[in-house]
Amino acid sequence: MGADFFDRSVHEVARDLIGCTLLYEGRGGVVVETESYEADDPACHAYVGLTERTRVLFGPPGYAYVYLSYGIHSLLNAVAEPEGEAAAVLIRALEPTHGVEEMRARRGGKPDLDLCSGPGKLTEALGIDLGDNERDLTREPFLLTSPSGERPEIVTGRRIGITKAVELPWRFCAAGSPCVSRPRP
Repeated sequence: MGADFFDRSVHEVARDLIGCTLLYEGRGGVVVETESYEADDPACHAYVGLTERTRVLFGPPGYAYVYLSYGIHSLLNAVAEPEGEAAAVLIRALEPTHGVEEMRARRGGKPDLDLCSGPGKLTEALGIDLGDNERDLTREPFLLTSPSGERPEIVTGRRIGITKAVELPWRFCAAGSPCVSRPRP
């Protein structure tokens, strides 16, 4: 998948990432949960405007925006929309399929359903950190591929883990996936 995939509405990108396979250095799985954030959304980091931290959000689509949440967890986002628009998709959860043994070791032997069922768990399992901020998601060490079969049915709901604009239905999940973060839609 190329940069053109990300060069469109952040909400379409968030929905269309469900069912895609995301790998980092060979570890990863099928995307089962995302959330979308756009510049005029008070929960989006770009809402405050262009800063050194948010610069990548305004940059070309298809790049990683990785930030530290609560000083603990690195979270992976995919920059979307045309350059200058400032929007991103938070990759919230994966169904682990590649490098599962290594992901288990990274996550302290957690059960497979709990390896990547949240954005901080996902980055810990894959080994993504702040050093991956501004990396091109269409190049190694990342690999993003289209679904191999039919896309899963998608359910939407309110975003979670935020305090602003929580009423917006910009959380997208693979219906019935046990790997989606809690609370499940």
